[in-house]
Amino acid sequence: MADLTDPLFLFGPGYSARALARLWPGQAYASVRTPEKRARVEADGLLPIGLDDEPALMAALTGAHLIVSAPPGVEGCPALSRLGHLADLAESVTYLSTTGVYGDRQGGWVFEWSGVSPQSERARQRVVAEQGWSGVRADARLVRLPGIYGPGRSPFERLRQGTARRIVKPGQVFSRIHVEDLAAGLAALIGSRAGGVFHLCDDMAAPPQDVTAFAARLLGIDPGPETEFDTAPLSAMARSFYSECKRVSNARLKAVTGWRPAYPTYFDGLSAILAEEARFKG
Repeated sequence: MADLTDPLFLFGPGYSARALARLWPGQAYASVRTPEKRARVEADGLLPIGLDDEPALMAALTGAHLIVSAPPGVEGCPALSRLGHLADLAESVTYLSTTGVYGDRQGGWVFEWSGVSPQSERARQRVVAEQGWSGVRADARLVRLPGIYGPGRSPFERLRQGTARRIVKPGQVFSRIHVEDLAAGLAALIGSRAGGVFHLCDDMAAPPQDVTAFAARLLGIDPGPETEFDTAPLSAMARSFYSECKRVSNARLKAVTGWRPAYPTYFDGLSAILAEEARFKG
């Protein structure tokens, strides 16, 4: 059992990493590159560490649980380039990847032992980053994530803005995870000290148009018409998401850590988001 009062070091303090930091009982450091990012992480109660300050990086990483959420680019994983040589200072290393590394499974299940088959350049870059972290730390955790939603990042925003679209592609399903479940799952995984590949997702993959329709019903508004995928005006990136269809298993994480999602389906997660909004307005 890891000591969760050890420091946390976030490389890429984005939506998911900040959710983990809010749960963390110890100090949480965050990488920064600009004065604007420094002010933002300080406002979130995080301790900013400049990436050009080697002594500060070494001190913050020593004995810390490193969480890497920054995406790779054409030049590779930025965290690996900057921190790879310091990885042994950390108590543990967790790399947040994507279930996109599996490619299309035509609605079939993927497990942690399923072979990777990336179809996009973004997914191929993720595979290379995974391999890189596994190379510098044999005990590195590779956490493959599906679509992430939560407060401020859900179908509610698109419906209220009038930009939601119900794209229908027969048989298409996506797995997803509420950001609070993601954070709790990461904390449980770090506490378990387990390494290797894990999935963090809820219990029910679902068609995206059904998720939008349920969110609209909660808001009491018209979800808008369904649009066939073949005729939908989608960007190349959006269309690439629909080119992959899979169901993601979370059984290994449950077995290893005892974690269970507080929001096992999008019904639970979206209902909770709206209830929280109402509580704050009240």
